[in-house]
Amino acid sequence: MKRFINIILVIFVLGIIFVPGVKVFVQSTLMKIGLFSPKFNNKPKEATTAAYTMQLKDEKGANVSLEDLKGKVVFINFWATWCPPCIAEMPTIQSLYENFKNDDKVKFVILEVEGNQEKAKKLFSDKRLTLPVAFPNGSIPREFYKGTLPTTVILDKNGAIAFQSEGITNYADQKMVDFIKQQKQK
Repeated sequence: MKRFINIILVIFVLGIIFVPGVKVFVQSTLMKIGLFSPKFNNKPKEATTAAYTMQLKDEKGANVSLEDLKGKVVFINFWATWCPPCIAEMPTIQSLYENFKNDDKVKFVILEVEGNQEKAKKLFSDKRLTLPVAFPNGSIPREFYKGTLPTTVILDKNGAIAFQSEGITNYADQKMVDFIKQQKQK
């Protein structure tokens, strides 16, 4: 019996390492039980206005400038189609998006950093995600993204970074909904 359990554990660990779907399943399950909650800094960061020169293309190919989003709370998620933690947190971002999708004071930018439009669209279709996917159209400011996936930045209405997270996070958490509502009020 002990040998059987060891074999199952080895197969499970190998599955996590080599099979992205297994890794996504495990990470999603861990989020559901309360791990990966958003971490808010109790001390407000010094208000550093981010570089608003970032240019994007939306899923239809239209050019979008981050400058156009000033005055809104902007949720930016940096992800890639090959990144299991990115894919694992997407349903939680979808849940957060559902709270604000009709709110013109909150904008979501789900930025696939490699510009792999076809693969991103297929993934969103397969997972039934209605998030507004975007792609870089130039350089990404280091203030936002230093190379770790997933990374999320929330800009306040003045363009200051109000929240930043590197690594998997559960955005379906009510604390995140309340945080964004609070940013709208400021």
